[in-house]
Amino acid sequence: MMNIAKEHKVNEQIRVRQIRLIGAEGEQIGIIDTRDAMNMAREKALDLVMVSPQAVPPVCRLLDYGRFRYEQQQNEKENRKRARSQEVKAIKFRVKIDDHDFNTKTGHVRRFLEEGHKVKVTIMFRGRERTHPELGERILVRVADTLSDIGAPEGTPSMMGMDMNMIMTPKAAPAPKKERADQPADAAPAAEPSAAASA
Repeated sequence: MMNIAKEHKVNEQIRVRQIRLIGAEGEQIGIIDTRDAMNMAREKALDLVMVSPQAVPPVCRLLDYGRFRYEQQQNEKENRKRARSQEVKAIKFRVKIDDHDFNTKTGHVRRFLEEGHKVKVTIMFRGRERTHPELGERILVRVADTLSDIGAPEGTPSMMGMDMNMIMTPKAAPAPKKERADQPADAAPAAEPSAAASA
């Protein structure tokens, strides 16, 4: 994990004579002596943190540094989680694949889609198989049909070298149905017979 403390000079670590100070609420206080800013921080039980050391004079802010570090770490954790969820997984199929291998590999694709990943499905051609791209397309269509409940192809299959590729993207989970707020409570039972009749 990144050590946030190394990225910011805090309190006594700030050794310049003057700074541009930003208050705890984001208000611009202006250019003042660092010693005065330190006194202000102590009075408010806050820390003086240098947030822009390259500026002239450097920009500092009054804030709770412990809370600031915690929020930064949480943001980094969320960013890493988001990056992992956007990762593209890859599964390779052969043109002459038997049903057992097809089901096994399709199961892997399903698991990745359930985890929220995109999946690159690749058909690998050997030798003269490349002259029959329809064989690869047939497998990709079969994969898409098998996983249609959880994923959908992103665009059309494309050839790259000896491989044919298709990206499967996870379908968004359906939003839960909400009861209409404007419907009276005693109206719900009356709706059932008409629904049954229409069925």
